[in-house]
Amino acid sequence: MMRKHTRLIGWLAAVVVIVCFCQLGRWQLHRMHDKQALLDQQLPARAQTLTLAKAQAARAQLRWVDDHGRFLPGTLLLDNQTREGRAGIKVYQPFRSDDGAVVLVDLGWLPMPGDRQLPTIAPRDGEARVAGLLAPPPATGLALGPAFTATAQPGVWLANRMPPDEAAAALSLPPGTLHSPVLRLDPALPGGYARDLELLPNTLPPSRHLGYAVQWFGLALTVLIVALVLEWRRRRRGQPPTLLP
Repeated sequence: MMRKHTRLIGWLAAVVVIVCFCQLGRWQLHRMHDKQALLDQQLPARAQTLTLAKAQAARAQLRWVDDHGRFLPGTLLLDNQTREGRAGIKVYQPFRSDDGAVVLVDLGWLPMPGDRQLPTIAPRDGEARVAGLLAPPPATGLALGPAFTATAQPGVWLANRMPPDEAAAALSLPPGTLHSPVLRLDPALPGGYARDLELLPNTLPPSRHLGYAVQWFGLALTVLIVALVLEWRRRRRGQPPTLLP
């Protein structure tokens, strides 16, 4: 009876582990498809130019924007952003188009020195033309601690993530003013800092997610094979001896 109970617990544990590994594999496949779908939209997005308001109302994740308006006061420095293997920050400033739409504009990347001394930021001011890719914000990792921390520079906030409503509050904008997508400013435009239109600068490409999915499914298969081998050996040990002629 004890052996039967132990065998049942062993199979239950194996099934739980197999299901967990399969779920992790499915999650990696889901991430792969989401990121590949985002990359596949980049070229079609460049084929149609929209105003900021129309782009924000469109259903596609990526939209190409060309509009005129004015930069608003306040700057957000998104921490833990890498470029060419170097750690740094991305600089964001709110922009309001002539028809009233508001967006955070990605002005580019700056290196973060080893002593974590923030560089002096010269905010944009006045009327300007903006053009670029309206896209999801960069990955920011785990949401630990406060989203925004005040810096020694007036109106400049260090961010470890950018929830739209919290970003609006930090920038003294009404709730609901900002949306999740940010405007990746065209590198061909003057001003700002080092920038590009790389969509996955701070996260894994689709191929890596596929590789991890294969690993998780492989681990699930390994657990199943080990469980079957152990069951086969148990049954072999439990067979009565045969009489040889």
